[in-house]
Amino acid sequence: MTFELTPDELAGIVDLFGALTDAELHQATEELAFKAGVAPPPASIVEDAIATYHLVRTDDLLVVGPTAFPTLPADAVDLPHILQIEQRAVDRDTIGNAVERRFRQETAQAVAADDQEAIRRLLDVSYDLETWTAVDLEEVRSLLPEPTQSV
Repeated sequence: MTFELTPDELAGIVDLFGALTDAELHQATEELAFKAGVAPPPASIVEDAIATYHLVRTDDLLVVGPTAFPTLPADAVDLPHILQIEQRAVDRDTIGNAVERRFRQETAQAVAADDQEAIRRLLDVSYDLETWTAVDLEEVRSLLPEPTQSV
């Protein structure tokens, strides 16, 4: 049996510390899995959470992203004591600018590929991103075609 974590639970773990490296987050998930008596989750869950903007990577750190609703998994409150990692402060403007660049790049790719699923997802993300940091994405949204409805 494998320890399962939702993207929001991964964000909750990261939120405990302000930011974590990939290795630190992996260690945290291993600790929680050990406490639960199951195998740790695959490393791919972090990349999946990044893909959905639940986590964002800046430099070498992961921070809570604009689509996340951080939730602490069972026993996570003990992680700061177990891992002995200090709380980290992150520059929200720098992270916001990096995420905006990523969003604009992904939007251009989705439009060029006429990827309807990505267009739908990015439209939703655009609103979350605007409330998460001080960016105005109205111009980018205007470039996104209305996604076609599946029948």
